Amino acid sequence: MRLATPLLAAGLIVGLPVHAQSMDVPAAVQVPAGQKAAMTWTGTGTLTYECRTKGDNAAQFEWAFAGPDAKLADAGSMQATGRYYAGPTWEANDGSRVTGKQVAVAPAAAGSIPYQLVKADGGTGAMKDVTYIQRVNTRGGVAPQLPCDAATRGNKATVPYAADYVFYKAG
Repeated sequence: MRLATPLLAAGLIVGLPVHAQSMDVPAAVQVPAGQKAAMTWTGTGTLTYECRTKGDNAAQFEWAFAGPDAKLADAGSMQATGRYYAGPTWEANDGSRVTGKQVAVAPAAAGSIPYQLVKADGGTGAMKDVTYIQRVNTRGGVAPQLPCDAATRGNKATVPYAADYVFYKAG
């Protein structure tokens, strides 16, 4: 698996853009045949986690993913293009948006959230024909290494992350 080299600057995670068509991604998160990359956006922001009970066991606790909050930029020009938030929802500056459901994940580098494949389940405007969204080149974003127990249940913590999102259309 080839990844762009990440940089650490001023305490924020910053990465060089990667175009998924030119990199190897794990089989689990590859898009089905017949899909063509339409655009690649880089997301930079935070992921929020909440200390919750683990499954049905009220005596165990874990940091559970609560949602993203990221600014999106064109991976080539780095011009602002939109935002990424809970849903999951990717929304362009013109109001176009797409939502979807996760269908697969694959491990990424240590300390980074997994690669992900999302099947679009509805889009509007310029994003109405998006079929899949692939999250690659992830940097950071893993659950915090803070205490999570009965005393901290309900606490939230945010962690910085960055990733490239490749939007596919049938082609």
